[in-house]
Amino acid sequence: MITEEHVATASRPSELRITDLRVATLTGVPFRSSIIRIDTNQGLSGYGEVRDQASATYALLLKSRLVGENPCNIGKIFRKIKQFGYHGRQGGGVSGVEMALTDLAGKAYGVPAYALLGGRFRDEVRCYADTPAVADPHAMGARLLERKQRGFTMLKMDVGIDLLWDVPGALIAPPGARADVTTMHPFTGIQVTARGVDHLVSYVDIVRSVLGYDVALAADHFGHIALDSCIRIGRALEPFTLAWIEDLIPWQLTGQWRRLTDAVAVPTCTGEDIYLLDGFRPLLDTGAIRVVHPDPATAGGIAETKRLGDYAQECGIPMALHLAASPIATMACVHLAAATENFLALEHHAADVEFWSDLVTGPLIRNGHITVPDTPGLGYGDLDEELLRRHLDPRDPVFFAETTHWDKETSHDRLWS
Repeated sequence: MITEEHVATASRPSELRITDLRVATLTGVPFRSSIIRIDTNQGLSGYGEVRDQASATYALLLKSRLVGENPCNIGKIFRKIKQFGYHGRQGGGVSGVEMALTDLAGKAYGVPAYALLGGRFRDEVRCYADTPAVADPHAMGARLLERKQRGFTMLKMDVGIDLLWDVPGALIAPPGARADVTTMHPFTGIQVTARGVDHLVSYVDIVRSVLGYDVALAADHFGHIALDSCIRIGRALEPFTLAWIEDLIPWQLTGQWRRLTDAVAVPTCTGEDIYLLDGFRPLLDTGAIRVVHPDPATAGGIAETKRLGDYAQECGIPMALHLAASPIATMACVHLAAATENFLALEHHAADVEFWSDLVTGPLIRNGHITVPDTPGLGYGDLDEELLRRHLDPRDPVFFAETTHWDKETSHDRLWS
């Protein structure tokens, strides 16, 4: 006689099928983010998140390719949809869907997401708090010190030409350069002078004098400047023992990254806009950077970023995670970080968003760390739907609106004849 008395039957993974995909677009978490909900025929739902400031369309166009699939077949589905992602925010749809599939698979099997990645290396995940630019270095030091007092052991600040535009003699730039945000760095014609470099050195020196040297400090947003200026700035900042200098030049310019890395004794870091492991290989294979910094909401989701981390480890390169997201994508990154040995720290971009932790009932950031949950899936707990509704994007104010108009979207997707 067969009995199910002691068998969990809330889900039958082999019979699980996707029935729907919907999105709810939020603002101020810290930016605009679209939360993905994938529903199934067994009442289970999984959640993911489109990259901050990306279009929800990148996820919605995948719906017709997902309905009817078993979400536990994450690798099979990922190979089916990964052609619809690309670098930057265009990777947000595929990546967010992969997070939701992992959430569903974990719930179906009754295991935390990290178990699907091979287990965990750590019980807590270290977060680093990003802090937007402040012109006064004493004020910046005070803001960073407050985060340090909250328990963060790693911080990041902006140091770059936005601090120099109004400093006489600090920049040489063609007319209109300040408003130009589309031209790649080597082609803007902007040069940082010796006076400009000295101003940035003074700024960081004051910040360090307020903050101290017992906490890791990274620097970002240097501006659209060419390689020679980047090298001068990097060398000048060496005495301050920065954790890394980030995104000084476009990630595509592998040769220039190698020259920068060879020229400075500060760790170089990039990767937040790169899609898939294959996009990272040139930088890693040539040793062009010292820290790889993917955003899992662009790189391809949880498993693909885990593969990237493992490959970077073989190249002797640690991995930090870029992120500006709600607790949904944050918890996806927590499981990824737990399962990746060469992980350094996870970015937290919402240190000043008071309601951020209240969006879910799962683990919160305490003393700059998130405890890795043992609950099935991503482990974010329950969503506070009332709070989520209060922060819906007014341009898209319907909470998980029906998406039947995407059911028939189709094309001949095969990439070969």
